[in-house]
Amino acid sequence: MPFYTYILHSEKLDKYYIGSTGDLKDRIDKHNRSQKGFTSTGKPWILVYSEAFDTKAEAMAREIQLKNWKNRDRLEAIIKRNE
Repeated sequence: MPFYTYILHSEKLDKYYIGSTGDLKDRIDKHNRSQKGFTSTGKPWILVYSEAFDTKAEAMAREIQLKNWKNRDRLEAIIKRNE
């Protein structure tokens, strides 16, 4: 079973959300149903990027790497390369 690192975008907030999961479709659905936390304010969240990994540890490491960038231009560059 693959694990994923993903980036969601909210047009409403014009913000990105970075996460990792073992079930990409279910996780996105949960973000869009959430009634609390950061993602509850930006619905609908649209998947704009994902990467598959063999292990949860790899997916989480990539999530941390992307979050540490703290640079919108770098995130948007990898999103555009993926289109």
